[in-house]
Amino acid sequence: MVTILIVEDDRMVRLLTKAKLSPQYSIREAANGQEALDVLDHEHIDLLIVDIQMPVMNGYELVRTLRESGDMTPVIMLTAMNTFAHKKEGFAAGVDDYMTKPIDYEELTWRIEAILRRAQIANEKRIVIGDFSMEQGTFSARYRDRTISLTNKEFQLLYKLLSYPNVVFTKQQLMDEIWGYDSETEYDTIKTYISRLRSKCAACTEFELTSIRGLGYRAVIRQPEGVQNET
Repeated sequence: MVTILIVEDDRMVRLLTKAKLSPQYSIREAANGQEALDVLDHEHIDLLIVDIQMPVMNGYELVRTLRESGDMTPVIMLTAMNTFAHKKEGFAAGVDDYMTKPIDYEELTWRIEAILRRAQIANEKRIVIGDFSMEQGTFSARYRDRTISLTNKEFQLLYKLLSYPNVVFTKQQLMDEIWGYDSETEYDTIKTYISRLRSKCAACTEFELTSIRGLGYRAVIRQPEGVQNET
């Protein structure tokens, strides 16, 4: 089971968050950043939920300490401090997401699942959706017992979209990341590659590549729920 560390000095908020999340996750608690570091020294933690304003060591200091030591455990900063400056400092420190109180626990769960999914994909370099799989290490894709032949760019484009299901990427974002900022490739190239991928993956019922008029493209997962790494 995924283990989440809640770092929050307000005991009531900490207990309520634990109660909301414990049906799905194993929960550990800490009242400040120093206590959190002590927990991390002795236990494996998959994700941290961190407040900012805490005694002894605040949330910013905790995240900076983790990142400076090379610890890339995902962190969601959950705080009442909601100004742009606070969010900027949080992301500069190295948080993966930032939510403000009052807490919408359903949204928090969505964000946790999205971050864990991305972390697993990054670590395993493998995407599995039902009978479809992609291996980043070998640039290979398979559906059931059949290999899907993809070019390097086709693989990168599909891997990007499937890593962030339901997220809309603009043509410019995809061009910059996959073809490079200095590329002279035209936007129509994206359309062509999406068309090729749809054709090559036509038998895959688990996902669909959809166009969002005026915006870009996204991958919609049909089944099973979400994108998971095989463990």
